[in-house]
Amino acid sequence: MKKLRIVLLGVVGLLVSMASLANYAPEFSTAGFFQLKDSGREVYSMNVAWRFYKGAVEGAEASDFDDANWGVVALPHGIEYLPTEASGCVNYQGEVWYRKHFEPDHTLKGKKLFLHFEAIMGKSKVWINGQLVKEHFGGFLPVIADVTPYINWDGDNVIAVLADNSNDPLYPPGKPQETLDFAYFGGIYRDCWLVAHNNIYITDPNYEDEIAGGGLLVASDKVSEISAEVTVKAHLRNELKRSFRGVIEYELINNKGDVVVRSESALRLKAQKAQHVTNKLTVDKPNLWSPDSPYLYHLVVRVKDENNQVVDGYRKRIGIRSIEFKEGDGFWLNGKPYPQPLIGANRHQDFAVLGNALPNSLHWRDAKKLRDVGLKVIRNAHYPQDPAFMDACDEFGLFVIVNTPGWQFWNDEPVFEQCVYSDIRNMVRRDRNHASIWLWEPILNETWYPDYFAKNTRAIVESEFPYPGCYCACDAEAKGNEHFDILFGHPSTGDQNWALKHIDPNKTYFTREWGDNVDDWNSHNSPSRVNKGWGEQAMLIQANHYAKPDYQYTCYDALYRTTRQHVGGALWHSFDHQRGYHPDPFYGGIMDVFRQPKYSYELFKAQRSPIQTDILAETGPTVFIAHEMTPFSSPDVTVYSNCDEVRLQVFKEGKRYVYKKQQTEKGIPNPIIVFSGVYDFMADKALARKRKQEEVFMQADGYINGQKVATHRIEPARRPEKLVLWLDDEGTGLQADGSDCVTVVAGVADKNGNIKRLNNYFIRFTVEGEGTLLGDESIMANPRPVNWGTAPVLVQATTEPGDIKVTASVLLEGSQTPIRGELTFSSIGSANKLLFNISEWAGKQKSTNGITTVTTKSEQELIKEVEVLKRELNDLKLKEVERQQEEFGEKK
Repeated sequence: MKKLRIVLLGVVGLLVSMASLANYAPEFSTAGFFQLKDSGREVYSMNVAWRFYKGAVEGAEASDFDDANWGVVALPHGIEYLPTEASGCVNYQGEVWYRKHFEPDHTLKGKKLFLHFEAIMGKSKVWINGQLVKEHFGGFLPVIADVTPYINWDGDNVIAVLADNSNDPLYPPGKPQETLDFAYFGGIYRDCWLVAHNNIYITDPNYEDEIAGGGLLVASDKVSEISAEVTVKAHLRNELKRSFRGVIEYELINNKGDVVVRSESALRLKAQKAQHVTNKLTVDKPNLWSPDSPYLYHLVVRVKDENNQVVDGYRKRIGIRSIEFKEGDGFWLNGKPYPQPLIGANRHQDFAVLGNALPNSLHWRDAKKLRDVGLKVIRNAHYPQDPAFMDACDEFGLFVIVNTPGWQFWNDEPVFEQCVYSDIRNMVRRDRNHASIWLWEPILNETWYPDYFAKNTRAIVESEFPYPGCYCACDAEAKGNEHFDILFGHPSTGDQNWALKHIDPNKTYFTREWGDNVDDWNSHNSPSRVNKGWGEQAMLIQANHYAKPDYQYTCYDALYRTTRQHVGGALWHSFDHQRGYHPDPFYGGIMDVFRQPKYSYELFKAQRSPIQTDILAETGPTVFIAHEMTPFSSPDVTVYSNCDEVRLQVFKEGKRYVYKKQQTEKGIPNPIIVFSGVYDFMADKALARKRKQEEVFMQADGYINGQKVATHRIEPARRPEKLVLWLDDEGTGLQADGSDCVTVVAGVADKNGNIKRLNNYFIRFTVEGEGTLLGDESIMANPRPVNWGTAPVLVQATTEPGDIKVTASVLLEGSQTPIRGELTFSSIGSANKLLFNISEWAGKQKSTNGITTVTTKSEQELIKEVEVLKRELNDLKLKEVERQQEEFGEKK
């Protein structure tokens, strides 16, 4: 018999301090809710230890099928690891199989058991113990099966999943991937949960087919700073053969742990029936949710029997807010006109190496990085995104536009249209309780569909959420746009070829995609599309294009010069990502595929308010010098800042320059600052020859009201001497759940730690301890080429918490090459119960990631000491070389 392993949670605290991120661990919903202790409801992560096979197999659904020779993987799983340049349909398309062996805890016997997949890409079938329990079409919404009748309580259970991401025009997106402008990869690429609860329970909205119902629906009305009315509609089911009497109880808890509202209603559920129960909670002096104050309450719901025993329950996080679109007067939030345009970005959940199969922590870090730069709205292009990302948007104050899956494709076959309608219903049911919901985009992106279809999509959304604050948007040029109050289009201040030719005074406008500027729609050359490795000049051009180019275009400046009727726009695109029909990745992100920043990232950060707030994201004043001080750097020095005044010092005894922002009524909040002709490499050389390298630097100081509030100092990188490593984890740490991963960045640095941008090394990584490296030489993940001075990799946790040591070295080490770098960090216990078999997981061989020799700690220390001694000896030799060059070569 295979051994069972259940790894228990470290209990996640109910409340967190919103003022400090230092000790903050994000929490994520499981199957649409947050777990509540002693509620009679338990959730197990099913992510660990799935047998996997790429290709078609006969009979793999059978419980006794021999899968011993299959590989072993953890979810989220995207079929394969991919190179950073993975556009042009290089990814696998076709059938794949997953099989998971497990033994349920006998304490769950007699409970209802639901298997909840957050998503499976493409066409999928799910079997348990040989019984087909679910068939699903579409890759972006939950796949849920009641597995209660099929569980074997006396031994091994097998879940088998067939997933097929091949082209299929019968369900969205429908368009062949080789003609699609994004890549959706494949596999069970989101989390999988086993939800266990009693036979009296709150249902799942995506499992039940209930219009404006199922599960728990929360809506706010009559919202003001004085009071708010919160409607709570619960759908409960009685699976017993007898009627049930009891109560449903609600507690609304603030972030200090105080119960601000308590309410309960009597329940009477007929045997084997379900019904809805609606309550209204009145909240006095509510803390209202907004981007600058994303206040979340905890709504605790408990179902109790006649003996006051809790039989079911969980927790939701809700924000109380009101949103209104007042035609020509634009967007209103919480009863007040929103004071400035909402600037945001589009987001694909595509990440380097992983494709779409991101663990929850990476979704959270994405949201934080986007909020760090001051963005206020994210468009989920072009599909509903991971629940973890939606949870994070609630926390960070990011409004979200939720999209129906689709892109430039319509099929007249009725089954396609019905699949779209089903997707719309299920995305509303899944996401309706999020405070971050701003707009629903139920139409198909850039698609010539019938106008009746557009009317139907809006009607479906409003039927599913018939409460205040439910708004739908549509392209201004699309058929059926007359049925929508919010239209997508470009303003007259932007690109004249795309600008709206007619403005309806009864509509509100928003630019769903701005910033891209291709020569034609085949070649896709654009000043907005810049790989970070192309260097300073290219990144400066991209940033200038997004800010305020010298040609009329829809840019940051143009969006700030609109009337209130045009409420903002979303950049295309926040991150570099892979595409289907084009051979090149999309390089227009303000960050690359590993979420490493380009200069545009700093430009956007400079547009945020300089006022420091206590939200989880980075806020306040900033100043950044977009210059590397190389021999090829421009004499002009560009600075991005949100300060009133910037003072730049060039060299220790050099000149000082001052910029003072001119107060203007409209336009980009903080224009790009350029100090012309202030850098001269020959001046650097002159000081370096005099051994005065320490006098060569640039420092920018930002001032507000005469007080220095921000500083950025840079130095030119000298001789590359070492590799330095750091974590890009936004302070969240790494969970030992077999799935979580973190970005580790290796930088080529001089002795002072300055990153040497201009080099072409390859970096080899090794990992020891409770972590593994994702990807290998076959996809150039290890060794990885250096790009603009750095080489990022992904390190995944095992299921055991502990230390992880990452070592980086240049591929071909020599006596004069940079010294290897090391980074040690620790993973923490999983926040969820993990249900898996030890013997299955042990079958996953721990990758050595290039380690061919195991050395003891003392041997490692000795190797390091020898390297340091070699370096010191080499330094002495180099001084003799320098002396000879000075004596016999050019001295000036």
